[in-house]
Amino acid sequence: MSRTATAPLQVGMVTLNVRDHNRVADYYRHLLGLERIGQDGTTVQLGVNGLALLELRGNAALVQRNPRSAGLFHTAFLMPDRQSLGVWLRHVATDRISVDGASDHLVSEAVYLHDPEGNGIEVYADRPRAQWDIDGKQITMSTEQLDIPSLLDLAPEKSWAGAPAGLIVGHMHLQVGDNAIAEPFYSGVLGTDITAHYPGASFYGAGGYHHQLATNIWSSRGAGPIPQNQTGLVGFELLADDDAQRSAILERAQSNQTTITDPWGLAITLNVARES
Repeated sequence: MSRTATAPLQVGMVTLNVRDHNRVADYYRHLLGLERIGQDGTTVQLGVNGLALLELRGNAALVQRNPRSAGLFHTAFLMPDRQSLGVWLRHVATDRISVDGASDHLVSEAVYLHDPEGNGIEVYADRPRAQWDIDGKQITMSTEQLDIPSLLDLAPEKSWAGAPAGLIVGHMHLQVGDNAIAEPFYSGVLGTDITAHYPGASFYGAGGYHHQLATNIWSSRGAGPIPQNQTGLVGFELLADDDAQRSAILERAQSNQTTITDPWGLAITLNVARES
């Protein structure tokens, strides 16, 4: 269903607790062109071509998340190609949508934002794998200046027509209390390779991808379990290649349930990827 790996795992639907589901849903619809594909009361599902990428669970009584707690750093939406990223960036510029930053990571080009309730967002496109610097399982990534003019040059005015076919959640970047605790779970239990380290951050990839998951302690060092009554990330879906792969993860997790939790209480639901 995606281009992020030739083997397990893929990120599926991401679930957020929000206070105002209509406001947040409208933001993602405007920002990314996601369509409303389902709603049950104050729970809204947004996606592309009928595939749910984001579930918003609305509850006005929720407490606003402490930005130093464990949980979401950003949900990273992967564009199918560089031109699609350029078209989207033209849309952002034309509509004067506020951004937090932009970076060239060598393996990818990325723009960073946040939604109305502070949930981090990355929108990015990968460079071809042939251009990645790979040494064994280690993949060289960096944070360099993004060439914004060259991206805008790919997109004429009024070229944005909503989410492109093939838009997916490429990776999840999480805040944790301790990477020494995170790594045995996100690499050991989930069966990924540790593809890179930054100071305070670890990156986890499957199938040769630079990362489907990442953890950092940049503002959450020592954070404990995630409070249940706050806004922010509830959990996300991971899609395995097949039942055997999912069963192997559940065996390592010593669980007979399809949903497991990380050391800080994030819910990770293991399903098998459907063919697209």
